[in-house]
Amino acid sequence: MWVRVLRIAFGVFGLVALLDIPLRNLGVDGYSYANFFSYFTIQSNILGVLVLLVGGLLDPGSRGWQLFRGAGTLYLTITLIIYAVLLADVDVQMDDEWTNAALHKVMPLAILVDWLIIPAGIKLAPKVIGSWLIYPVVYGVYTLIRGPIVDWYPYPFIDPRTQGYLGLSGRLALMVVFFAVLAVAVAALNGFIARFWRESRTHTS
Repeated sequence: MWVRVLRIAFGVFGLVALLDIPLRNLGVDGYSYANFFSYFTIQSNILGVLVLLVGGLLDPGSRGWQLFRGAGTLYLTITLIIYAVLLADVDVQMDDEWTNAALHKVMPLAILVDWLIIPAGIKLAPKVIGSWLIYPVVYGVYTLIRGPIVDWYPYPFIDPRTQGYLGLSGRLALMVVFFAVLAVAVAALNGFIARFWRESRTHTS
């Protein structure tokens, strides 16, 4: 029960953080809601909020739901790492420090800890990893198609105007490989904390 309560609490926290910037920019000339919702950070946090709220309120046990839960964990883990490595000093339309920290740090860590504590019963398999990687690839394609149309890209590392398409292709290929390795790690570490404590109690008893 305490896990479900914490899920709901962090889900509501994430929802408030997601709504903060759009609501404060209502009626502001030139503010683009399409651009705001085109950030991977925003989209992954929307999935994270759904995972936490549904998990807290309903706690589904189906394999499909657990796969969705794992996908949300992977995408927010990507958000956490990419922000820390590439975007900490980049303007990503989040002027408030608490919103920035909530969506780039707190929410990813909350859903990752939940994934490490509560086993999903998913076996590590190429099909699972492949299904999880579909969304990041589709997001990249969407961004590259939309970018020239609106003359705007959400992140410098996916902007061909500054590095050319050849350099961009090499960088994106490396990122896909990194995401695949990260997906394997996420799948393999599911329930790690629960297993650790269970084995520790078995040895001590």
